Amino acid sequence: MGNESRHLDIRVGGDETPSDESASRRWLGIHFECCNVYARVWRNSTGTAYVGFCPHCTKQVRLPIGPGGTDARFFSAR
Repeated sequence: MGNESRHLDIRVGGDETPSDESASRRWLGIHFECCNVYARVWRNSTGTAYVGFCPHCTKQVRLPIGPGGTDARFFSAR
């Protein structure tokens, strides 16, 4: 692919109104270093972890939710 750059345009607000489901579901942004892509991972139904998969190679990531938590919304997965 050479030196091409890839960009992901994520916008909040604007003209589009999110669906009720996506507005209420909690997610984290993950940079999957395995394929150099970004994706959202969603909180599981029990509220104990954020779970998702790389959209290219399907490598799974699981981030447990601890008692102290964090304010960070974006992470990298190797």
